Amino acid sequence: MKITELILKNFGKFTNKQILLTDGINIIYGENESGKTTLHTFLKGMLFGMERKRGRAAATDTFRTYEPWENPNFYAGILRFTCGDRRFRLERNFDRYAKGGSLICEDDGEELSLEHGDLEILLGGMTESDYENTVSIGQLRVQTGEILAAELKNYAANYYATGNSEIDLEGALALLKERKKELEKEEREKRQLISEKKERAEMEASYVWRDLHQLENEAEQLKRSCEEKRREWESWVNEDKKRKKREEAAGYFAGWRIHPLEAVSMLGAFFVTFLLFHKPWNFLVAIVVALAEGLYVWNCLKDGKKKKKARLQEIKEQGISLKADYERQKGKLAKVQETYHEKEVLYENLQERVGEFDEMNSEEIERLKNKQGVELAMEQLTRLAAQMQSRTSDLMNTEVSAVMDAITDGKYNRLWVDENLHVQLMSNGKKISMDQVSRGTLEQIYFAIRMAATKILHEEECPIILDDAFGYYDDRRLIQTLRWLKDSKRQVIIFSCQKREMEMLEKMGCGYHKIML
Repeated sequence: MKITELILKNFGKFTNKQILLTDGINIIYGENESGKTTLHTFLKGMLFGMERKRGRAAATDTFRTYEPWENPNFYAGILRFTCGDRRFRLERNFDRYAKGGSLICEDDGEELSLEHGDLEILLGGMTESDYENTVSIGQLRVQTGEILAAELKNYAANYYATGNSEIDLEGALALLKERKKELEKEEREKRQLISEKKERAEMEASYVWRDLHQLENEAEQLKRSCEEKRREWESWVNEDKKRKKREEAAGYFAGWRIHPLEAVSMLGAFFVTFLLFHKPWNFLVAIVVALAEGLYVWNCLKDGKKKKKARLQEIKEQGISLKADYERQKGKLAKVQETYHEKEVLYENLQERVGEFDEMNSEEIERLKNKQGVELAMEQLTRLAAQMQSRTSDLMNTEVSAVMDAITDGKYNRLWVDENLHVQLMSNGKKISMDQVSRGTLEQIYFAIRMAATKILHEEECPIILDDAFGYYDDRRLIQTLRWLKDSKRQVIIFSCQKREMEMLEKMGCGYHKIML
């Protein structure tokens, strides 16, 4: 793929700005704030689109930063490029109202589909992340050498271990470890909660067991008391039956008797009247005495009847009282037994709950599965990384070493990553770690790894885009790097605010295409 023309119809500070590009090295020169970064952003936006973020992030996102200064509702551009032997015209509208794009082959007029990935096919499968991590290179942000070396180690290690700088192997493992810690913490908290619930259930069960023991003792006492009341009641019933049989046998007037002495005295008094009085007064006195004695007997019989009735009522009330006491004790016993049964069921339920706390429930099984899944992912990630490293490390070492040898003029003729993913250089037969080299060398390593990755990962040759990437290069490093770029036969687009690159190319006698902003 080669880019032939950029038309910024309305993008940032530019309106209807046309830039023509050629094969080989293209240098877009301009002072600070002349629009180099805007062009670089435009190129990326044309290739991969530009989405507006939501919420607060929308105020400072790329879309908002490069909105046209004039007529922001018209936000568009055109990019022409060649791929193979065919020419294509890519047009995009970025504004929120008429967002869209088109891709047309200018040789035959065929319209391709951006939505269905035709542009990505033409780019050889290169994604936006691939673009940012390989062919598009900017100057590394200003940092101390140690921090830069650490970042570069991780960057290189990821390429060597996975074939993609965006896949942060150490970061992925760190995230998995963090997730494992979260699951373990969640498991501990859950177990603590279960332990507390189990302790409360056991305590409640002990209280219920104590109540059961008390109710059992109370029920035994009530049973004994109820049995005594039952025997008393049955004894009364038997005695009452015997009494009734005796009274039935004695007849209706049983118990209505006068004392024998009283009967003898009354009979004697009746006969004495005949002896003490003369006729006819004795008959009259005898009649009076007989009447008086009869009235006395009648009163005695009547009083006896009352006493019998009172006695029967007393016996009846005694029986009723005994029966009531028996029934009352039976009711108390039934209530205690009912309460005991309820407490027994509650105790069994509590015991079952305590047992359930010791068993693995569904949530614990799910947490265990998640934890095992994380552990398996860590094992698989490490294993797959090792497999991919074995496939890519030799090729990457070869390609990176070739680039480093060329751009350092043989000073560092080999770069490799050891089994611990530590990047090392070879210079004059000595191993040198990245912590021992200068900032300029670090940036050369950064450049070499990207160029090697570009060659390995991208089937389609894409332009190399360098945005002020040589700020820390001395003249010798810059000459060697420019020579390598020239010899690579690729299209190169260099954004620069200095004339060093042009001066070096002219000094080397290398042709280039210059665009002034």
